[in-house]
Amino acid sequence: MNKPIQLTFSMALMLILFYACQNSRSNENKEEDVPQWVDLFNGKDINNWTIKISKHEIGENFAHTFRVEDSLLKVRYDEYQQFDQQYGHIFYNKPYSYYLLRVVYRFVGEQANGGEDWAWRNSGIMLHGQDPKTMLKDQDFPISLEAQLLGGNGKEDRSTGNLCTPGTEVIYKDALYTPHCLNSSSATYAGDQWVTAEVLVLGDSLIRHIINGDTVMAYTKPTINGGSVSNYDPKVKKDGQALTSGFFSLQSESHPVDFKKVAIIDLSPFAKDPAKLNEVLTTIREREQKEMVK
Repeated sequence: MNKPIQLTFSMALMLILFYACQNSRSNENKEEDVPQWVDLFNGKDINNWTIKISKHEIGENFAHTFRVEDSLLKVRYDEYQQFDQQYGHIFYNKPYSYYLLRVVYRFVGEQANGGEDWAWRNSGIMLHGQDPKTMLKDQDFPISLEAQLLGGNGKEDRSTGNLCTPGTEVIYKDALYTPHCLNSSSATYAGDQWVTAEVLVLGDSLIRHIINGDTVMAYTKPTINGGSVSNYDPKVKKDGQALTSGFFSLQSESHPVDFKKVAIIDLSPFAKDPAKLNEVLTTIREREQKEMVK
């Protein structure tokens, strides 16, 4: 029979250090596999973006609606006589399918003359949207899913991160949801405070709206269907078609809004590996929590 090995204190310490080093290297390798945030707004220009404002041709930045000032992407209406339902969107020029998007926004100032009552402190992040090149001149909203952004009025609850569905429908809580908008479970954010809105988009399998770190809305299986979008090309609105990818855009709906960050993590490399995707998302959240502690 072999005699058991007797560990001295120094030998035990060496083993502890060895395994600690191995775990550290494992964590480092794990981190290396996880993609980093990529800024889509550089604080200087909007060269990688396309503007489409209703009643105007694609690419026309009517009345300087979208502008970059003070390192912010600003939506302004000081050159408008009347808003006149000239709803606008600024599209990032690359479509995505699986991704985590982060937008930091705030509402400021007064609503434009002629803005609808419902559009007071109202903007949005449009997801899985149609290519802006396929929008007609007078089309009001892109066929898409909207993570609606609302500001509080100081009088009543007014959630943000809501869902609106221009030309689309979704499955919510295992049932088809056909009305246009659905309130989230978020708190109300009044005043001109900055709010962080994130959307986790996994093709057509799952979409989550996240406000200041809390999931406030989740749904699945978005399809092209329904109304709440006007003056579209019927060849583009293919009812029943699954929405698995598309362009995202930021809105102008008559109230001034600032965006100071637009960043993305492209998750498409993990789309066919659910286990790896879950591991990556877990690591991202752990990384975010560590950064918050710092």
